[in-house]
Amino acid sequence: MEVTRIFDLLDRFESNFDKAVLFGGKVDGLWQRYSTKDYIESATDISYGLMKLGIVPGDTIISITNNRPEWNFLDMGIMMCGAIHIPVYPNISTDDYKFIFNHSGAKVVFVSGEELYARIKEVLPHCKSIEKLYTFRNLHGIEHLKELIDLGSKNRQPEKLKVLKDRINPNDVATIIYTSGTTGTPKGVMLTHKNLLSNIEAIYTIPPLNSELVALSFLPLCHVLERIVNYMYQYNGYTVYYVDNIATVSDAIRETNPFIICTVPRLLESIHDKIMATGRKLSGIKRMFFYWAINLGYRYKIEGNNPWYRFQLWIVRKLVFEKWKDALGGQLDIIVSGGAALQERLARIFWAAGFRVIEGYGLTETSPVITVNNFSPGAIEFGTVGPTLFNTEIRIADDGEILCKGTNVMKGYFKDEEQTKQMFTHDNWFKTGDIGIITAKGHLKITDRKKEIFKTASGKYVAPQVIENKLKESPFIEQAIVVGDNQKYPAAIVSLNFFHIKTWCEAKKFPFTSNHEAVNNPVVRKRIAKEIEKVNATLGEHERIVKFELTDNAWSVETGELTPTLKLKRKIICEKYSSLIEKLF
Repeated sequence: MEVTRIFDLLDRFESNFDKAVLFGGKVDGLWQRYSTKDYIESATDISYGLMKLGIVPGDTIISITNNRPEWNFLDMGIMMCGAIHIPVYPNISTDDYKFIFNHSGAKVVFVSGEELYARIKEVLPHCKSIEKLYTFRNLHGIEHLKELIDLGSKNRQPEKLKVLKDRINPNDVATIIYTSGTTGTPKGVMLTHKNLLSNIEAIYTIPPLNSELVALSFLPLCHVLERIVNYMYQYNGYTVYYVDNIATVSDAIRETNPFIICTVPRLLESIHDKIMATGRKLSGIKRMFFYWAINLGYRYKIEGNNPWYRFQLWIVRKLVFEKWKDALGGQLDIIVSGGAALQERLARIFWAAGFRVIEGYGLTETSPVITVNNFSPGAIEFGTVGPTLFNTEIRIADDGEILCKGTNVMKGYFKDEEQTKQMFTHDNWFKTGDIGIITAKGHLKITDRKKEIFKTASGKYVAPQVIENKLKESPFIEQAIVVGDNQKYPAAIVSLNFFHIKTWCEAKKFPFTSNHEAVNNPVVRKRIAKEIEKVNATLGEHERIVKFELTDNAWSVETGELTPTLKLKRKIICEKYSSLIEKLF
């Protein structure tokens, strides 16, 4: 059947994928599974329940929850009755919650449990539009999602719901996603059913069309990348298991044996770091073989590997990389990477180990995918984010900015026509704010953020993100920010990978007592200087890092340096470490 609104996926399921196990999520440590029938009935009863509460088309409803099967029930239930779903990150600030609640005019809020309820409890009295609050887990004195489902099951109005669904147009707003950005107030990106479905249409054939496959979902479903991939899984009829705590991902992978996952580069870096830490503890022949295998992986190519290399790789896969496969469930094949730049060496070594890693590019405003590496001939090029989707266009502006046009581009920013206008050129191309080039193979390569490029006192332009990504290729460096606007030279503030530093110190027989002592240890600083010099050797003279300072804390969303999608909050970092920046210059 034709899918023209997101909730039409339910009819597609009913026609094509009547499965005993469609979704799975853990409750008190045990996997709870849901069938196609459970999905359709629960989503429909949520629609009936919302209708009974007086929700009408165009009303906004917020969810704040970790990943769980019920997220889908709620998502479809909201959209079927014409309301607009606003999924919100569980880890944003109280001020952001307050702004989003009031700006969106939400009437109902769904929250996963006690911890998140505690975070918004003080905000609720300041948000006059909110009429009801529900939780996904039973809390004393607060209504539970099951109560809404029960309300709907007792007040079913199929004729009225059919009329509401029939009136919903593909160009109607399906969701509003508030993007935190690296500075400023959150903006509400309005995405229509057509926006989202255009992306599904362009990507669903990348993985196999086999409804027996299993996917694992652990990136936040409030993020548009995980959400669109989640819809793709459903379009293809996959069984999807959801992880509500990223700390348990490793266990979930072993328990569910997924074929495909979507992740951010940080997880792949973490896996790689732990493997390298194990290798450093080896000695003699075992150590030599380990590093030979790793370096062989770093040299992997999609095409053109000579027979001698392929023979060596066959040996390494049997003796080393097969253990990686086993550790990740044994069935994992496709890894979708997004949200940030993936180090080229990581892509190569994971491909060498037998995992097909595909990297894409896009923004919330583009639903999100614009380009993606895929498995068509010649469609993988390490260091790029792949070719453009067939129903999307890109062009590079005179100043290097990537412009996009297509049915995936947002309807606009909620209640902000002026900001919406600023995001488009005079001939209606969306301005991504990213700088890039098209390679000889026709693939897009991102080089920087337009707003982040700065000029040194000598008048030379520096693209900091390029340098930062190179710095982060070092296993010693977790995050880095390059500064130097109107200064004589570029410099860097570096947040170390303290897990790696600790294992390196142990291997070198140096004491590691605390992060603070590590950043002040002359041996550690000398090693970081060596890592920076490696990067400097690849840069132009005006781009080279002249000085650096180390921080003794890891940067995170919770401590304020990173956005929920793990991008640097440059303004906040510069304010927080202003004293270190003064030392640099």
